[in-house]
Amino acid sequence: MSTLDRVTARHRAMSRPGGDRKQWSEPPFWRLDQLRSALLGVTAPDREGIEHEFEGYVQRAGKANAVVFSCCYARLRVFADAQFLWRDRVDGQLGAHYDSPDLALLRRPWPTGTLANLLAWMEVDATYAGNSYWTVCDDEGRYGRDARGPGRRLTRLRPDWVTLVIDSASGDPYAIDARVVGLIFEPPSSGVGGVRTKPVLLMPDEVCHYSPIPDPAARFRGMSWLTPVLREIGADLAATEHKQKFFENGAALSTVVSLDKDVTPEQFAEFVQLFKAQHEGPRNAYKTLFFGGGADVTMRGVDLKNLDFKQVQGGGETRIAAAAGVHPVVVGLSEGLSGSSLNAGNYSAARRNVADGTLRHLWNEAGASLETLFPRPRPTAELLVDTRETAFVREDAKDIAQIQQTRATALRALIDAGWDPDAAVDYLRTDDLARLVGHHSGLFSVQLQPLGSGQGGNPSSGGGTA
Repeated sequence: MSTLDRVTARHRAMSRPGGDRKQWSEPPFWRLDQLRSALLGVTAPDREGIEHEFEGYVQRAGKANAVVFSCCYARLRVFADAQFLWRDRVDGQLGAHYDSPDLALLRRPWPTGTLANLLAWMEVDATYAGNSYWTVCDDEGRYGRDARGPGRRLTRLRPDWVTLVIDSASGDPYAIDARVVGLIFEPPSSGVGGVRTKPVLLMPDEVCHYSPIPDPAARFRGMSWLTPVLREIGADLAATEHKQKFFENGAALSTVVSLDKDVTPEQFAEFVQLFKAQHEGPRNAYKTLFFGGGADVTMRGVDLKNLDFKQVQGGGETRIAAAAGVHPVVVGLSEGLSGSSLNAGNYSAARRNVADGTLRHLWNEAGASLETLFPRPRPTAELLVDTRETAFVREDAKDIAQIQQTRATALRALIDAGWDPDAAVDYLRTDDLARLVGHHSGLFSVQLQPLGSGQGGNPSSGGGTA
């Protein structure tokens, strides 16, 4: 019996009859007392958790850095402005969008939530953890496939409390057929009422796992786009602190005061204290300095303009935006707002770059991940994004209209040339010229006259009448 079968069998056996609240099951290769210390947040051959401290990324990168927050928010506000509907894929071609009753839960994932709220949370988790996990629960405390009672809703599993369990048919997690056989959700114990929080085991088909950027060092988890630019984020924080210190310390990089060599240490300390009280800080900036007793003041260093501070900090902002997959023009960063970048043509190109290069990938990954929680109405159905009401890509409708006009002109030319209309449509839809083979009507010209016939006449008689 494979590990997946063992986990599933014990998982079901430990559930109460009638699909009541699930209990913890202990597969043969685990020990319950090892779960808290050995599984949570740890990468090993048979398990994967996120590789970094989630709260550290949130506090130091997201909440403390305006550039990171702006990039995340730029992705979020567009990514969340979309709908998801089913589309059938037949012979590699997608059909029209259509709805199903099960998608009502997607549009209202919890009582006060919307699909936009769900997508926003997915984007936030993907930004700061590289992974976003969701499952279904109800008001009776059931979750996963057993959640069929009142109050059925989607619930977020905080990504740093989730561990992926890996195994294969042979039991070797390094085997070529290794796969995720379960997910452990283990939040820290709150200690309320003296009750210890129990780990929860969920099957892969009970969880939506959204991870748009794969982690090269792992096999199944995702990676935060913040990870490659941690140094840039640190440099941006340092630059911001440098700018703040510039204003706090008299709006100059360095002020050197030289005193006479005969000044005693006590006089020196008294002078330093008096100088700081009267001349440091933004309120004392640019005041006239008066000294006596052989004191000499020298201004060293350069101001922010001579440092070209905007360009130094702007370069780091651009690299952070590049890692986020959003153009500086769209985010509104300094380098994106300079010079000719503000004209309509450049913004349109930047918008298209974000839509085609970043958002389309994120939407496709989100649809495929959410499919796990919603049964397909047909075997050929795929849950795909519907951007017809998405404002960010609304200008693309002009391009679609031009494409449709070009196809309509080509269709008219094919029909006028005598090709079967259905075969012509099939050719234009698939771009496969072979679809026209054997589908010519034998008629030609605009009037679609039989070949060799005279206008208004009988081909067999050789003559005709007006």
